This record gives sequence, C-alpha cells and structure tokens, in this order.
Amino acid sequence: MGGMPPIAASATLPETTRRTAAPAWLVMLLVCAGQFLVVLDVSVVNVALPAMRTGLGLSELGLQWIVNAYVITFAGFMLLGGRAADIFGRKRIFVLGLALFTVASLGGALAQQPWQLIAARTVQGVGAAVLSPATLTILTTSFPTGPARTHAIATWTAVGAGGGAVGGLVGGVLTEYLSWRWVLLINVPVGALVLAGAALWLTESRQGAARRLDVPGAVLVTGGLALVAYGIVQTETDGWRSASALLPLAAGLVVIAAFLAVEARAKAPLMPLGLFRLRSVHSANGAMVLAGAAMFSMWYFLSLYVQNVLGYRPLEAGLSFIPHSLSIVLGSKIAPRLMNRLGAKTLAIAGAVISASGMAWQGTMDVDGTYLGTILGPGILMALGAGLTATPIAAIATSGAAPADQGLVSGLINTSRQMGGALGLSVLSTVAASRIEAGHGPEALADGYGLAFQVGSMILLGSILLMIIALPRRRADAAPG
Repeated sequence: MGGMPPIAASATLPETTRRTAAPAWLVMLLVCAGQFLVVLDVSVVNVALPAMRTGLGLSELGLQWIVNAYVITFAGFMLLGGRAADIFGRKRIFVLGLALFTVASLGGALAQQPWQLIAARTVQGVGAAVLSPATLTILTTSFPTGPARTHAIATWTAVGAGGGAVGGLVGGVLTEYLSWRWVLLINVPVGALVLAGAALWLTESRQGAARRLDVPGAVLVTGGLALVAYGIVQTETDGWRSASALLPLAAGLVVIAAFLAVEARAKAPLMPLGLFRLRSVHSANGAMVLAGAAMFSMWYFLSLYVQNVLGYRPLEAGLSFIPHSLSIVLGSKIAPRLMNRLGAKTLAIAGAVISASGMAWQGTMDVDGTYLGTILGPGILMALGAGLTATPIAAIATSGAAPADQGLVSGLINTSRQMGGALGLSVLSTVAASRIEAGHGPEALADGYGLAFQVGSMILLGSILLMIIALPRRRADAAPG
C-alpha cells in the first residue's frame, strides 16, 4: 500500500560473499538511501496528482496511470530484480537500478505531455524493481548473522516505513512552494550522490552457483497485469460489453495464462508454481492480493478528496496525512509483539477488520466533511489496520516454506501486495468515475470517492473471509518483538 513499509525477506542466505571494506555505517547509509527513494516515490506523487492533472491536462484515466505505471512495473519486475542481483552481482544491479530510477525521474520532471510522464513512471518502476531487492541482499551479505544483521534489517525496514510516512508531506511542500515537477526532480541529486557513493564504497557480491534469468516470465506477468488493468479502466467510459474493454481484458488473461505455462516449464522460473501447493503460501498471497486491492487506493482517493472537494492546498493535504502515516508505522512496529500474544492469523484478521471499519466510515464522506470526523478518524483506523495486517500475513506465508525459499516467498508477498494494489486502483477508480459522471460539481466527486471506499471495504471483507477459512493458524510464526 502507498505508505506501507516493505516486508523484509528472510535473513538466511546461503550464498558466498566477499566482505565489504567500507565501514558498516556507510554501507547502511547507501543502501537505506536507495530504499528510501523507492518507497518515497510510491507515496510522494499522490499529493501532487491534482497539480499534475492541471499542468499536463491529464484525464482521469491518465491520472490513474501516473500511479499504476509505477506500481505495475515495480511488482512485475521485482522478483526478476532479486534474481538478477544474485546472478550478476548485488552492487552492479544496485547501481544499474538506481541509475535507471534517477534518469527516469529526470525524464518525468521534464515531461511536456501526459504520455511522456507515464512512460517515465514506467521506467521508474523498472528501476525500483531492480534496485529494491538488491538493497536488502547487500545488507544481509554485508553483516554477519546475529545482532548486527538483525539491527541492519530493522533499520532498513524503519527507513522503508519512514519513506512512506513522509511521502505525503514532502510531496505537499514541493508541490506548493516549487512545482509538481520537483516531486520527481528531487530524486536526481539524491540519486546521483548515492550512485557515486555506491560506486566508490560498496563491494561486489553474488551467489556462488549460476542461475538463469527468467526475463520472459517478468515481461509476461507485467504485460498481462497491465492489459487487465487497462481493460478495467476502459469500462469507465465504454462499458463492460465494449470491445475496447473486453479485448484488453481477454488479451491480459491470455498473457497471464502464457506466463503460467512458461513458469511451469522453465528450469529456473521467476515464480516456482510448486510453492503454491503449500497452504500457507497460496492462502496468504490470496489474502494479500485482496487486502492490497482495498488498502492501496486509500491515499489516492483521500488526496483527491481533500484537494478537489475540501479545497486543501498541497501542503495542507500533506500535513493532514501525517497521523495516517504514523498509524501505519505504529501498526507495523507493534505487530511482532501482538503476534506473539495473539498468533499471526488472529492478528491479520483483527488488523483487516480495523481497516475495513475505517474504510466503511470513510465511505460516508460528503462535500461538507471536516478534518476530525471525515479525515482523521477513519484514516487512523484504515492505516493502523493496514500496518497490523501485512506482517502476520507475511509470517504465515513463509512459515511453511523451506529455508532456501524464504526470501522468494517474502518477495512473492510483496509482489502480491503491489499487484493487488494496481488492479484495485483500476477497479475502484472505475467505480468512482461511474458515480461522478452521474452528478455535477464537488458533491458528485465526494459521492464517487465515498463509493470507492465503500467498495474497498467490501473487497477487504472478502480478504477477511479468506483469512478465516484458509489461513493456517500458527502461533509459533510470530516474529520476536
């Protein structure tokens, strides 16, 4: 979800590595700075969306793709990025991903047409997918097993949470006092500094055994997801029976089927389908897809509501989301301790119930909404529930997998969350647009955004039902708090 911290993969890596000669604090600084940029970029754009729309003349469809172009490519290439780091070297892939991300950020900041901005966001997503997995593996191969590695991973997770938390505020400040272009342009000097530091001080490491890179799998899953998302949003204007909607939907499903066929036959598949025979893996990933579909869009619609309906300036919008961001961080931090007491399944269900109640409350928004009753109250519930849900679902997903598959399963959970979020945004945006088109002015906007939250709460109820029925109950899976 937009401001949600990434889920750390297992720290148990059986690779052979070379110890970095740089000081440990410097390795930590460089790696966490790269991760911070990736997570920040998921949330920093939300507050700038109305300004982007005005500046480039974006349509509602184009506005969705500013977000989805990044999220879909990020999700589709994330597993490939992790495997590429193992094969070609963590430092090399870290530098490549960060360079791609930085150049694409510059391209987006200079965009003069909507398609140029969407193309830049697509390349940014690829760069982030290549960069992000390498950040964690560099840490886990640079610090020895024990307290030092545990502290490094905890810091990496906290930085990810911080990037999501401050994204709205940073976006608001830059948009209001400079321009929406600066939410992308700010990545350029920071990225250049981190690139220089990585080239000078990081030491190369890679996996001992050579493995194949499943590029066809990554391209197919990303293309299939993009086609399905495009088909969904086409129903907004042309209806579900139109060829413009049905053809991309059908093509997307065919491409996804081709992806599954490729994975079933590949010697080194991107997504080993055999893992999904495990109840813990298929049930947790299914629950995460639905939870992501409901929760991811929270920031998107709230940002549009407070600016387009309530008339908040970008900075005011960013400041208004600080309690939401802190609630996600709080939920993520207390989740391990609560898992020890309640069990992972119980906590995941409880978190989703809290978030669903917040979404149902948020769905009552109208044109006369107030900050305390319309934004703060339901927002804290939605965000706190999101923070409490992700960690136990990830713990359950990895609980039944072999030690060698722990990192892969953690990557699958992150991918499921992003893919669910991308499809959810397409569905909920279409739902909102159908209500908005039926009315006029701010009242119609408020009704449309409210309906999106109501439908989101129902999707989350579906995730809760799946958790109750399918998730295994494993009290021992809780992480130490």
